[in-house]
Amino acid sequence: MKKKRVLIITQEMEPYTTISETSKIARRLPQYVQEHGMEIRVLMPRFGTINERRHRLHEVVRLSGMNIIVDEDDYPLIIKVASLPGTRMQVYFLDNEEFFKRKQIFTDEKGKPFADNADRMIFFCKGALETVKKFGWAPDIIHCHGWMTSLVPFYLRTAYKNEPIFQKAKVIYSVYKNNEEKSLSKRFAEKASINNLEPADLKAYQNGKGVTLHQGASQFSDALIVGSDDLSKGVKDKLNKLKKPILDNQDEEGYLAAYLDFYKELLAS
Repeated sequence: MKKKRVLIITQEMEPYTTISETSKIARRLPQYVQEHGMEIRVLMPRFGTINERRHRLHEVVRLSGMNIIVDEDDYPLIIKVASLPGTRMQVYFLDNEEFFKRKQIFTDEKGKPFADNADRMIFFCKGALETVKKFGWAPDIIHCHGWMTSLVPFYLRTAYKNEPIFQKAKVIYSVYKNNEEKSLSKRFAEKASINNLEPADLKAYQNGKGVTLHQGASQFSDALIVGSDDLSKGVKDKLNKLKKPILDNQDEEGYLAAYLDFYKELLAS
């Protein structure tokens, strides 16, 4: 029987970045799922804080060379890869000098969010889907971790809805507490309107006062996982109103098995 394919798209992952709880989950989950019979690919940004020599990153020339358009400007997409220590698994890194060379991740030395975080997110989300197309590897599940991946479910159901490689994919979005949406520019919807989309198509990502990334991503996903144990009641209530499969927050001992069971239930539905 053909192995089911799981694509993990994450903004962070140990040992490359240790920003939040997402890093630990994104590190342990793919290895566990692979050890239980599924095929895995992992994509994440190549932040400037990642030491390429120590982690043995190298460019994948056959995948590099694409340009990603963000706000009418072209940005080259460089793909790098490294073997995850202690596993038989590779992690693919999306790189661009303009967006990821800096030695901080989401905020500057004074803790102020970068003004181009929206552009960086759009580049990463679109770049991730273009990279999978270039893999020629059709995933059965696409699991997104972190606010920086929150446009992936939307793009899959709109700009990429006719792409054969994504036709069978079920999309899971893990909702974590950490996000930078309050700092995103007023032109967010305009910039995120790729491939002939219109700003109005992103109404799920806006609440009249600002940008609501989790709300938008949740609406376009097939299923949701509560990744943080301290999400506000308001966020949880909104998730429950969507009437979608939801896996509640799990304790550290049991979440890997629970996630795998959730995958299997979704694939069987």
